[in-house]
Amino acid sequence: MTTVDPAPAPPMRLRELVFGAACAAAVRAAARLGVADALGDTPMTVEDLAAAVKTQPRTLRRLLRALSCQGVFTEQPDGTFAHTEMSRLLREDDPHSLRYIALWCTEPWTWDVWPKLDEAVRSGRNVFEDVYEREFFTYLNEDAPESAHVFNRAMTTSSKQSAQDVADLLDLGDVSSVADIGGGQGHVLASLLEKHPSLNGALLDLPGVVENADPRLRDGGALSSRVRVVAGDCREDIPVQADVYIIKNILEWDDESTRRALANVRRAARPGARVVVIENLVDDTPSMRFTTAMDLLLLLNVGGAKHTRQSMVDRLTDAGLVIGEIRPVNAYLHAFECTVPA
Repeated sequence: MTTVDPAPAPPMRLRELVFGAACAAAVRAAARLGVADALGDTPMTVEDLAAAVKTQPRTLRRLLRALSCQGVFTEQPDGTFAHTEMSRLLREDDPHSLRYIALWCTEPWTWDVWPKLDEAVRSGRNVFEDVYEREFFTYLNEDAPESAHVFNRAMTTSSKQSAQDVADLLDLGDVSSVADIGGGQGHVLASLLEKHPSLNGALLDLPGVVENADPRLRDGGALSSRVRVVAGDCREDIPVQADVYIIKNILEWDDESTRRALANVRRAARPGARVVVIENLVDDTPSMRFTTAMDLLLLLNVGGAKHTRQSMVDRLTDAGLVIGEIRPVNAYLHAFECTVPA
């Protein structure tokens, strides 16, 4: 049975940290092998699990032992393995599944750029283009279709899981229209429209994104009569007017792109319109280990950054928005409520 020191001394903790890649690789291997999907509610022997996922029993036991030390699966006294709360999140059918997010954060390109973090820190720019000689999203869409698929599934998962939290947070009872800027497939917008039957909405994102919009928003969908789907780039123009603009998890580019997007919202919005910016923060949050890691990955692949509370306030103020309340959406997102001045 696997046992773990609950509070390792600093020398051992540092040893664990520098072997962090092994932990990430173990989670990725379990996700790709489908171990969590093969393991049901009843503990299973390694031999039965190995047969189900077509691996060698001895090496699968080694993988499961390493994961059990991290709380992903648990080894029973009789040597069988069972689910934990974390391991269930690797199941594809779990309503809170993080399977594709786990795969996205460990895609092959990540292993090429992480070792160059010191170069990115020195230069302040991404290293992805040095490694692959291509801009990140061009590489994904043209050279790495499997990774692009994983990215799209991960973003869909993340959006779906936070959409209801956003809908629960925002009070839109006194408005008639909402625009989701850079809203991906429109899961947040769909949740808002379902909550408010008198609300009309607009979804703006790149052409290749909105063509795969949530079926509820497309022609013939349950919400389509109240939705305008607009293909475009918010850094270039926002041809949409609304009472409320939602900008969620897109102000992570370089400063110039962020400035242009906010300026376009400011230009499109009528005086008095609300602008709700929703972002992960790298401070003032219970999820700092997660958000600071994402922040470093953004530096590596696109030269972007997650925000502190103050850096977000500075950018919104520079855009001419009046900041009101700042509220947590959930454990890893904050909402900045702003208005457009007269």
